[in-house]
Amino acid sequence: MTNSSLDRFIAAVRADWGQISTRLVRQCRDHLDQLTASPEAEDWLATLVAERPATRELHREPGSFMLLAHAEQGGLYRPPHDHGRAWVVYAVQSGELEIGTYARVAGPDGDRLVRRETTVLKPGNARAYLPGDIHDTRCLTPQALVFRFTERDLKHEDQVDHQITRFVERDGEWFAPIA
Repeated sequence: MTNSSLDRFIAAVRADWGQISTRLVRQCRDHLDQLTASPEAEDWLATLVAERPATRELHREPGSFMLLAHAEQGGLYRPPHDHGRAWVVYAVQSGELEIGTYARVAGPDGDRLVRRETTVLKPGNARAYLPGDIHDTRCLTPQALVFRFTERDLKHEDQVDHQITRFVERDGEWFAPIA
């Protein structure tokens, strides 16, 4: 068995794993920060850098957490969304990713999003988003390699359980979809 930084990340998260708490989220964020400092000579990372897949699953813990990598192109924008019941941690291995956060505010024309803040993620700077947090992402550099750690399978959360909300744009504003 190898002892790559990816293997050490998985072992550390397994050792810490439990019910969501401030401590667990911080630990996972710290582990992901460390993973972004991995030497590009490690086989798993060299392959990601060479192949630049849109999405690659790096690890799936049965019935539990997942780690994915996303190679993004400059300007790629993912509109406001939440992750349903899941919490996630984003980290950038290379490049820069802008993440905007939003509050959902009720109004006469429907629930509208109001932008709270914008953060630029750079290598070594992971950020957590808790269940129900609303955010968008934009790749700011010609390329970025992003790690997304999730505490459950988001594809299942979206396509099977229908828990993820994707917001829609109307006249330059973001709104909750009409049910």
